[in-house]
Amino acid sequence: MTETHKLIIAGEETDAASGETFESIDPSSGQPFATVAKAGADDVRRAAEAARRAFDEGPWPRMKGSERARVLMDVASRIKEHGKQLAETEAQDSGGTIRKGRFADVGMAISTFRTYAKYAAEDRDEEPLERTPISSNWVRREPIGVCAAISPWNFPLQMAAWKIAPAIAAGNSVLLKPPVEAPLSSLMLGRLCAEAGVPEGVVSVLPGRGTEAGEAMVASPLVDKVAFTGSTEVGRRIMEVAAGTIKKVTLELGGKSPAIVLDDADPAYAVEGVLWGIFFHQGQVCSAGTRLLLPSSIHDDFVARLVERAERITVGPALDMASDIGPLISQKQLDTVSGYVDVGGEEGAEVATGGQRVAVDGHEGGFYYSPTILLGTNDMRIAQEEIFGPVLTVIPYEDEEEAVRLANDSMYGLAATVWSGDNGRAVGVADRLRTGTVWINDHHMINPRYPFGGYKQSGIGREHGRQGFDEYRETKHIHVDLAGQERDKHPWWDQLLPRE
Repeated sequence: MTETHKLIIAGEETDAASGETFESIDPSSGQPFATVAKAGADDVRRAAEAARRAFDEGPWPRMKGSERARVLMDVASRIKEHGKQLAETEAQDSGGTIRKGRFADVGMAISTFRTYAKYAAEDRDEEPLERTPISSNWVRREPIGVCAAISPWNFPLQMAAWKIAPAIAAGNSVLLKPPVEAPLSSLMLGRLCAEAGVPEGVVSVLPGRGTEAGEAMVASPLVDKVAFTGSTEVGRRIMEVAAGTIKKVTLELGGKSPAIVLDDADPAYAVEGVLWGIFFHQGQVCSAGTRLLLPSSIHDDFVARLVERAERITVGPALDMASDIGPLISQKQLDTVSGYVDVGGEEGAEVATGGQRVAVDGHEGGFYYSPTILLGTNDMRIAQEEIFGPVLTVIPYEDEEEAVRLANDSMYGLAATVWSGDNGRAVGVADRLRTGTVWINDHHMINPRYPFGGYKQSGIGREHGRQGFDEYRETKHIHVDLAGQERDKHPWWDQLLPRE
């Protein structure tokens, strides 16, 4: 018998207005294991009305930041307390390994709430601008209102935290639409927020289809801001729908991030780092290092090292601690990845290793794919389009200038890595890359204290850090006249009004 999960509207669990449900599939087995209420337009309307009341009439946006911070810290404590359950739920629901769940997802969710609790507690809502003999001026930062948040299936718990924590820390209400492929950890987080004392109406969690619940959120006149993480294609659609009411939109979209190995890099260290960059979470990461740019002088030796190490990676069920990488999220994604590998072959790419579905004993229905390394060129579709799977495309270059040119030759600009034995040289390369994050001799080091987001078609705005906090606040300039009735102090008086 499968578990049953309801929507969370204004902090209360409830069935969908339509009574519809959907099944949550375990990617490790391909079998359903939970039934979830399916949100539609009526549920979004009900949640948006509650969120509007909570913002316009409730205590949350009027609290001091330090008071909101105490609630966020309580949420973080509850995530820690329920960490084992959250990690296991995330693994079964999304296919991320239990190691990832325990050591990355839960920790990042805790850190995110703690970080935004800190920003809220600082109460830095006002900033002086200028005081002159005739006026005083300052900036005030205020919550936007009702925020619609749409999160992806690759990191459901983390992304729910990324969306909810800054929104409520700033004093907003938030409607979260988690992915239908993996909604359960987001629903758990919504329940923990209510238990921690987040007031009624401030947080709702509405699993449903993007074309139904998602579009209803974005189009709603009660919603003031939309925050979306997902594909560039869907991001374009969100901008179109949000334009109807001129909503503020932040988008964290796709990527085709280059990993540039310079000729002075330590090959053993760089090989491990490159593989971590692409095969972490089966390559289902927007900032994964999917394009490896290698100097021609070391190409063959480096590829041989990559292949030898990649073939020792263990593919297995998500709940097995021995699994290095787990299944892909769904049959659809498995077909997409397999299709791209076929396209690469048609374009002339060589398969150095992998390139096939993996059968795992006892989990024959799971969506497993082998770590794959393709040798190609930057103009191939496998180097230009986001595959979102364990597929690395290796591209040779002749000199540093060509490496930078190839790295920037993409519609995306989310992240990049540079591998070098000379930090100064690596920073010089980083300075020329058109991308929102550059890691040097590292990868996937995302921290809620540091801004994250993309150039070009990888997005608009930033998540994390103070920059991410301010994405959830409006900026108001206040001017106070200090001249009073002394007309001769006003430089504009003679231009507009005659003297008596």
